[in-house]
Amino acid sequence: MSAVQLLLDSVAGWWTVAALALLVATAYRFSTSTFGYWRDRGVPYVRPTVPLFGNIGGLALGIEHQARMFSRIYDEFRGHRYCGLYQMRTPHLMVCDPALVNRVLIGDFAHFTDHGMYTARPDENPLANGLFNMNGAQWKIMRQKLSPVFTSGKLRHMRGQVEECSQQLMRNVAADMPAGGGQMEIRDVLGKYSTDVIGTCAFGLHLNAINDERSAFRKHGKAVFTPSIRVLLKELAWMVTPALRRVLRISDIPPDAAQFFTSAFTDTMKHRQEHGIVRDDVMQSLIQARTDLVVNKTEPSVEFLETDIVANAFILFAAGFETVSTAMSFCLYELALKKPIHDKVREEMNTTKNKYNDEIDNDFLKDLHYLEMVLAETLRKYPPLITLFREATQDYQVPDDTFVIEKGTKVLIPTYAIHHDYRYYPDPETFDPERFSPEEKAKRPNGTYMPFGDGPRLCIGKRFAEMEMKLALTELLTKYEVEPCEKTDIPMRLSSRSLIIMPENGIWLKFKPIQATK
Repeated sequence: MSAVQLLLDSVAGWWTVAALALLVATAYRFSTSTFGYWRDRGVPYVRPTVPLFGNIGGLALGIEHQARMFSRIYDEFRGHRYCGLYQMRTPHLMVCDPALVNRVLIGDFAHFTDHGMYTARPDENPLANGLFNMNGAQWKIMRQKLSPVFTSGKLRHMRGQVEECSQQLMRNVAADMPAGGGQMEIRDVLGKYSTDVIGTCAFGLHLNAINDERSAFRKHGKAVFTPSIRVLLKELAWMVTPALRRVLRISDIPPDAAQFFTSAFTDTMKHRQEHGIVRDDVMQSLIQARTDLVVNKTEPSVEFLETDIVANAFILFAAGFETVSTAMSFCLYELALKKPIHDKVREEMNTTKNKYNDEIDNDFLKDLHYLEMVLAETLRKYPPLITLFREATQDYQVPDDTFVIEKGTKVLIPTYAIHHDYRYYPDPETFDPERFSPEEKAKRPNGTYMPFGDGPRLCIGKRFAEMEMKLALTELLTKYEVEPCEKTDIPMRLSSRSLIIMPENGIWLKFKPIQATK
């Protein structure tokens, strides 16, 4: 080999090394370019530990549950009103002080109207732009269109339909139960019940998910909430940069589920309009919203698409079955482990039944005060959302502080961590419904309990969910003793792959007919 060739090879080698070094330096620069954000603003913050991943390396690798991660950061900055952290490259402000939480969610809501979540385009996911993801005027208009469905009068009308579903639930439990009782994975059983309830009451669809193991609504509904690598990659890509997620075209939900729900809700609206079917439910409000906002364009300053209407049908359906069935399952789990509380709930139910001659009407449900406390404690210990997100829609001067939350800043409220703060809930891992007696509630500051969110963006279906849970639990607990079994996880293990509070191995419990225990 000639000297010239050796020289050329050497130069080529150096250029390769230099190019690789430049590539690595550029990648490192991109990965850490935002990590001085909180330092430059004088905000106490968690030092990023890993380039690109910031403070969520353990979460991204699936070795730390996000409830534990946010609680760890919250505990580190206990006593501070706020602190900074980095989810991937994106700076987030964690609000820790209940008074400031209350201002963000309620008092100064005008500065924090949006959730600030990534919203996929219709061609990426036709079900993305539901009420939860809508922002600004679009959210406000759609909320006004849907809110009347959940008034007290409308809920009274729905109660009978919910009760029919709860009675069918009991028939199925009795049919599947051995004579002396048996064990079952209660979350799946209650998931079928809540699927039928939301389908019947909100959309006029008799889904029969309780009876039909092959129910398409149940199948695709479960797929939406099943933890997966796709969901994790979606969230991580958004926090690197929204452009990356758009390039990767990672859908919020499985494509076949998106196609199924789009067709199902579109066909239902079309059928009802063509046949003049009018019902006092969510679907009717969505049909009217479509007529007003998409066809007649009564709000010309805000654009609404056909996909926005279908997306809202989907988000109300999805929220209506998953969060409710999971909350009821956690409630039964805790009652199975706490017999005195279990017995006190049943005693109240039976006493109230006698008072109303076994007529389970709205007055009956209102009188279940201890059950309300039990449900409140369940939602404290297992809040449906681990965190609440807001985005500053304009600069916000923090009261009694020099710090200004700049427009566009992502704000994170650590619901799970606040619900487990011993300063507000002593011995927080203990299940104690007495925390929600009127006297105890009066002692706690606002901004320390928010399982359904709070303020103008409070969950629109909160009261409907409470009615649904009361009816099903009354049917179950007045007919069955609930106990742990060999498959029951003690303590409860939460799925590290899920973005919501979800049991790792389901919730297995033993049910014994009341008459068999006498």
